[in-house]
Amino acid sequence: MGSAYSYDTKNGKRWEARYRKPDGKTARKGGFARKRDAEAYITSVESAKLQGAYIAPGESRVTIGELGAAWLTAHAIGVKPSTFHSDESAWRVHVEPAWGARRVGTIRHTEVAAWIAELSAERSATTVKRCHGVLASILDGAVRDRRLQSNPARAVKTPRKVRKQRAYLTHQQVERLATASHYPDLVRFLAYTGLRWGEATGLTVADVDVSRRRLNISSNAVIVNGHVIVGTPKTHERRTVVYPAFLDAAMAHAVTLKRPDELIFPAETGGYLRPGNSKSGWFAGACKRARLEDASDAAEARARGEGHRAVMSRVTPHDLRHTAASLAISAGANVKAVQRMLGHASAAMTLDTYAELFDDDLDDVASALDCARADSLRFS
Repeated sequence: MGSAYSYDTKNGKRWEARYRKPDGKTARKGGFARKRDAEAYITSVESAKLQGAYIAPGESRVTIGELGAAWLTAHAIGVKPSTFHSDESAWRVHVEPAWGARRVGTIRHTEVAAWIAELSAERSATTVKRCHGVLASILDGAVRDRRLQSNPARAVKTPRKVRKQRAYLTHQQVERLATASHYPDLVRFLAYTGLRWGEATGLTVADVDVSRRRLNISSNAVIVNGHVIVGTPKTHERRTVVYPAFLDAAMAHAVTLKRPDELIFPAETGGYLRPGNSKSGWFAGACKRARLEDASDAAEARARGEGHRAVMSRVTPHDLRHTAASLAISAGANVKAVQRMLGHASAAMTLDTYAELFDDDLDDVASALDCARADSLRFS
């Protein structure tokens, strides 16, 4: 138990609380006008020590800028390069300018909420959530280090993401897109295997078993800050995917006369293939030639006097992954099969992502219950 000691100042007598920290070292805090105030402080310290909630006064004076630098260094080890690049950008552009000079012990929940509201007025929900996540993670570390009792950024509401309307292509639309593309085999491959872009463009000859139509998905080639970085798949889990028989000729051609470490779908100039600019790249060009265009493209075409054009949400290479899920479900695949094909962490994730594609299952359940009830009552 600590003690209170008096000392003289030019403004009169003051009291100082002396106590031992959890590590056994002596600490002191002065400036109390009355002895009982100093003793009350000591009592609060002892109570906090017993509850494991003690925070040394000096610990909460560290700034977000100091903690953020250390957090980034540690964060880089545990996440994929693409994730780190996005988080580092959020820190550098938004979090550090707003909070870098602030001591962690001075940050209040209402301040963080006001900052999120301000960001939300100017930035997308994705950007706001990422910025909030960076700040909250840094403050989580401060809580674990006993610099704070609680995290003022937690429980702050962030804007809800508005889900982009997905483009589910039909078999006919996939074929039109493939025919209009410089890489027709890749377009068909993506639309019928559900691989992510980086998984497909990172495939090597050694990953393909043409005799069994099996693909070993163990790597992912992603573009980070303009550079291709090859790592593990998004969920870090390897998986096996089967491709349909109509792709046999294309896959046999893709592996012929190649070394095991050569890419299945390389760029024409060699190296990893990129999807190109979303407006003017090879994939966007194929979409226009195949007449798979969004509203703005169609409006521009009408303005040029080109007549009516098909309107749909903008098609991206990732939409071919969604298309694969749609075509598989339409063909009768169950949720577990689709989960394994796409490499989702769980069937629940697949259902959450593609719930609208399983609507027919609801009708099947209702029909099955009708039949079961009728059969049961008929023989009762």
